[in-house]
Amino acid sequence: MPLNRRQFLKRSIRGLAAAGAANIVANEAAQSDRPGRFSIPGLYAAETSPKKASKYIDVHTHIGTTWNGNKELTADDLLRWMDDHNVEKSVLLPLTSPESSSFLLLTEPALAAAKAHPDRFTPFCSIDPRTSLRGGRKGFLDVIGKYVEQGARGFGEHKVGLNFDDPLMMQIYDVCQELQIPLLFHMDNLRGKDQPGLPRLEHALATFPKLNFLGHGPGWWASISGGLTQAELMSYPTGKVRPGGAIDTLMEKYPNLYGDLSAGSGANSISRDREFGREFMIRRQDRLLFGTDYLQPGQAVPQFELFDSLDLPTDAAEKVFRGNAERVLKLNS
Repeated sequence: MPLNRRQFLKRSIRGLAAAGAANIVANEAAQSDRPGRFSIPGLYAAETSPKKASKYIDVHTHIGTTWNGNKELTADDLLRWMDDHNVEKSVLLPLTSPESSSFLLLTEPALAAAKAHPDRFTPFCSIDPRTSLRGGRKGFLDVIGKYVEQGARGFGEHKVGLNFDDPLMMQIYDVCQELQIPLLFHMDNLRGKDQPGLPRLEHALATFPKLNFLGHGPGWWASISGGLTQAELMSYPTGKVRPGGAIDTLMEKYPNLYGDLSAGSGANSISRDREFGREFMIRRQDRLLFGTDYLQPGQAVPQFELFDSLDLPTDAAEKVFRGNAERVLKLNS
């Protein structure tokens, strides 16, 4: 039956509409990660890709099982935690001395994890200074040098049951200075031992002026305050910070000394006297590095909330949270 002009136009419009809808479905199905779904502009909320973590570089983490009774922290566990807390990169620290932890954390797993995730992990290396090696100092230089060739950016966590300036410890510092890598140490009355005022640390600082030392642990962070007893180097002192703290004194004198703000000891040093702690972080903004000592899934980490609550100046926060780590660890080279 012949179509009149009006019937012809109606059928033509219906055909064009059907063809247009089919093309929309085909195009959306081809481009979407959910085949078959199509959208009309404004029908669905905009979908954005996850924001890249960028606020922090954490200079103190451990993968593996550190203490008996702890849960194992895998590299994947750590990556998920980093994404949840806006941590772009983490330093992976081995523990190789019998006093350092229940289980040894060797250098090789840290190197392997960093090789698998080079944009997220930075490995350090470690070897106990009492290890039996042929060649004495040269043996240590060869072993540590090979770790550096494989990507290690520093030495530590150096957590050894010797006096801080024991000759065996000084040999390690000498090798690290030659290799131009920083050394992150733990200090208390059992490991990296010193006295109030930290004279043994000062001996090492003066002897190896080109080696950057990164301080960590109860003995180190208790020394933010003056007037300490020997027992307080193994504790988390409370109350107002007293004048004459060894950390400020030594940082003023030695440009190769830095502080790792990780663990309960680092958080306590700032929170025990918040006014002093905030002023200290601003005053020493070029010498402090953000760290957590994260070592098992679900671990509480006070640093995030504590440091945000201090409302640090933007420039100081950027240096402490990531800039100093980039500079000291040469992460951009």
